[in-house]
Amino acid sequence: MFTGLVEEIGTMKSINRQGEAMLLGISASVVTEGLRLGDSISVNGVCLTAISFNATSFTVDVMPQTYRNTNLKDLKLGSRVNLERAMAANGRFGGHIVQGHADGTGTIRSINRDQNAVVYEIKPSNSSLFKYIIPKGSIAVDGISLTVVEANAGSFKISIIPHTLAQTVLAFKKPGDTVNLECDILGKYVEHMLRFGQLAENEVEQDGQKRTEGIDVPFLAANGFM
Repeated sequence: MFTGLVEEIGTMKSINRQGEAMLLGISASVVTEGLRLGDSISVNGVCLTAISFNATSFTVDVMPQTYRNTNLKDLKLGSRVNLERAMAANGRFGGHIVQGHADGTGTIRSINRDQNAVVYEIKPSNSSLFKYIIPKGSIAVDGISLTVVEANAGSFKISIIPHTLAQTVLAFKKPGDTVNLECDILGKYVEHMLRFGQLAENEVEQDGQKRTEGIDVPFLAANGFM
């Protein structure tokens, strides 16, 4: 699990492709501190496993599923990427829950300055993601924990402070570039549980009585949630 607080910007030093599989070598100095084989590192918001490393770089595998659904396939030698180590159990939770499991990509439609902030307008490649994108809600963009400031039927906007811009790859992005998107996991779990309750058709017997298995409105009301 990650927090969406980028620790450093890494640079692509090697890219080996075999079809839709990739082996990436990334230059870094902060995330390699205390790194162990098999540790997770978020690369542009994608949870990847370190399979080799030294003090100045590490390598990760990218499987076809990840290749197809993220912007890692667009990387070139010299490309910059956001990096974050998995959250330590004794660390501060400064961002929000980020799994490193991208829900898809988005395209930057515009970049505009608003006094000391920079506003990015992003169009998700999958419009179904909008059910999780709400104003003042959290979203991870290339692994950065950000707040949605505006959302409509076709795009959403995020506002970046100078510090975040200087410490992440958003500073190098331009209109037309793609970013990885991960929506707030809490919304996805709530949706799944409610849908499961509505679609549950099998009844199970408990204490001699039959009941419908799942969470629905009557269940929430009966248990004091409504």
